[in-house]
This record gives sequence, C-alpha cells and structure tokens, in this order.
Amino acid sequence: MKTIFHPANSRGHANHGWLDSHHTFSFAGYQDPNRMSFGVLRVLNDDIVKGGMGFGAHPHRDMEIISIPFEGALEHQDSTGVKGVIQKGEIQVMSAGTGVQHSEYNHNKDQDVKFLQIWVFPREVGVAPRAEQTSIQDGEKRNDFQQIVSPNPNEEGVWIHQDAWFHLAKFDKGFSKEYSLKKEGNGVYVFVLNGSAKIGDQVLDSRDGFGIWDTNSFTLEATENAEILLMEVPMELPDYLK
Repeated sequence: MKTIFHPANSRGHANHGWLDSHHTFSFAGYQDPNRMSFGVLRVLNDDIVKGGMGFGAHPHRDMEIISIPFEGALEHQDSTGVKGVIQKGEIQVMSAGTGVQHSEYNHNKDQDVKFLQIWVFPREVGVAPRAEQTSIQDGEKRNDFQQIVSPNPNEEGVWIHQDAWFHLAKFDKGFSKEYSLKKEGNGVYVFVLNGSAKIGDQVLDSRDGFGIWDTNSFTLEATENAEILLMEVPMELPDYLK
C-alpha cells in the first residue's frame, strides 16, 4: 500500500474578499509541481463565498465538475439551459464535455455558502455537456459508506464519465469500517470534513487529505465523531493526457 499525506495547512490559499478558497491541488495562483492531482482527481477546492457574490459566466470543457454545499446554497446557471439552486444536503455534477459556460453564485445575501468544488478528468473527451443534481440527505447513513458519485446512472448519487466512486462517511467516535476498492488500479483520496480519523498509524484532522493506492482495502476509524469524504478514482491518467 502506498500513501501520501496532505495536512490542511499545506494547501494553497487565496482570499479575494468575496471568496476564501483553499486548494488541495495546484489551481490558479497556487502552483506546486508535486501537487498537480491524485490520479484523475484534478481539483479539490474548499470554498467560502460571501453573501450575494460568486463566479460570473466562464467556460469549461472536458472535465467532470462536482459541487457539494455544506452550508448555505449555491445558485447555478449554464449554457445548456440548466438553472437552479444547490442546497446543503444536495450534490451536483456538470459534465463540461465539448464545452459549456456556467456561473455560480451564493444564493443568499445574508450568509456565506461553504462548498467543495471537485474536478475529475473524464475517461474520454468530447461528450455532450450535461448537469445533474440530487439530494444526498435522504440516503444519509450513520456509521456506513454512503455512495454519492458513481459511473453508473442507475446507482445512488450522481454519475460521471469516469470509473470513480465517492462516498460520505459519518462515523461515531471509535467506530471503524473497512473500505474495499471498487476497481483494480484505483486509489482513494480521503478528505476529513470535520472531526478526526485514523487510517493505519496516520491520524487525520479536519481538512487533512490522505491518498491511498496499490491496495485492495483499508480500514477507516473515527477517533472523534467525524464526517469524511472518500473519493475513489483511477490512478492512471487517460490516454488523451499522456
């Protein structure tokens, strides 16, 4: 088993006033050749946007973009005609494919919106742009792995154009459970949203990240009540990026 540890305070940071963002991997003004991605997981941004502020219309292509609000609500609009609000307890994926313009704003004027924006390289380029949104609150599982992203439109959560599975784990202090990887050649990037946990001898606190690969399974233990995001992704980049 191979691992890499990214403590919370090692992330890139940019505070623009209206946007306070921490970058696990290289993004915008934060560039570190040793922190370009974890396999096909390209971006993990931990964002806080002030009330009424946001990102104006801008382009994307050939990327799977996943948004998960944890406080407040995020307003989304894109060139495919999709317009709506992503609330806490929901998840959205946008497949940029052949090209899409979108904007994201804090839906509320009087409170911050706190969310993760995650980018995953797709298996192939040139897919039709699309957006999908669903509730993950109804399927919440205590002391279990709740699937929120998969490659299959018929499974729980949203689906993306990649052999990737994301799970939320809300564990009580002292609870542990083995995670078995879905596909050979994949790795898992573990990101602690709050609380603390342990994998082997590695203790993980809030906003720490821990990558694991070259293994079939590992055990995750909560050392305090914890909420954790597990992102299983292929470790080999697709041919179009080589």
